[in-house]
Amino acid sequence: MPSPFLSSEEYDERAHQLYNEGEYEAALTTLREGLGLYPNAVELHVGVGYARLARDEYAWARRAFEEALLLDAEHEDALAGLGETLLKFGQTPQALKAFRRILDLGYGDDVELMLQVGRTCFREGLAAEAKEFFEVALRQAPDHAEAVAMVGYAEHRLGQDEAAVETLKRALQLDPALAEARIYLGNLLYDREEFEAALFHLEQTKPDEHWDELGIWRLLELKKSHCRMQDGDPAFRPWEARLEELAPPADSIDELLAELEARAVEREEVEARQQLELFGALLAGAAEAKQAPPEAHRVVARDGRRYEGSWEEIVAAMRDAAGGARPLDEFMQAEARRGFALTGHLIPTKDAESFLRASADAGLLRIVS
Repeated sequence: MPSPFLSSEEYDERAHQLYNEGEYEAALTTLREGLGLYPNAVELHVGVGYARLARDEYAWARRAFEEALLLDAEHEDALAGLGETLLKFGQTPQALKAFRRILDLGYGDDVELMLQVGRTCFREGLAAEAKEFFEVALRQAPDHAEAVAMVGYAEHRLGQDEAAVETLKRALQLDPALAEARIYLGNLLYDREEFEAALFHLEQTKPDEHWDELGIWRLLELKKSHCRMQDGDPAFRPWEARLEELAPPADSIDELLAELEARAVEREEVEARQQLELFGALLAGAAEAKQAPPEAHRVVARDGRRYEGSWEEIVAAMRDAAGGARPLDEFMQAEARRGFALTGHLIPTKDAESFLRASADAGLLRIVS
């Protein structure tokens, strides 16, 4: 039962606490109760929008933010949430209009809001726009280490590696404990083949500060090549344990099922080719009269996932499955670096076919057809 003794602000505060704890359904329940008593409370509509966003319920989130803006057209958090939702629908110009409306209203001095908008743009591949908002935040707080680091991330995404290295170094001068920036810098230096500098930064990190395997593999590799450490060294155990947490080994049953599935696919392909050969002569004339559709390929990843389509479509599907929205060339480059760290094989990224065939040669996936 809704309590009439709670104010709309108290409902908002309770929901915000539940949201921070990851209890999105409970947060929504609290917000609905509050809206039942205070239907014109803008903050409650905004809270519903962000809870819906966290659950990937984008249509409902958009509706909640739009309802909030009907009540207060200049509400900065509602504008930020609406912009994020619009990006999910691919409506980039409208999203950027909402974000820039926040600046027009004079909220550029809200550092956390500027960082929020910048992060949103960065996640959706809008590096130039992300950098713009990060720099707005920096003008208000020049010594904000996280904001400085984010400018560095955006510079790297924009291909400004020299500037990115210097920016990330400055962020670490402001806050040496900023692990994300140190890992990012270590990987960036590794890509530039500045291996000693990369080792300097990566070995100052802790295993649980890594949320990606790449930095750990590179640290272990550099320890072996520059510090003459050997496989099985006790110092590697915490790092190897973290690798298992980030990429747990596949269950033996899952591996067996994936292998059986791959074999079944291969048998289907053989039978299909045999049937096609029987009727090939009859269809040859018709095939010449029509333009052949793009050749479809099938790929099975190490985790058992199957991908089908053109080479470019397969790489795009792999990128989407990894939860990214970056351009295909950036995805292939990142995976090629990861593949090299895992296997020592150099994987070209000039085109999707070369990337996939080399990945198969390295044992990172299987090309069925």
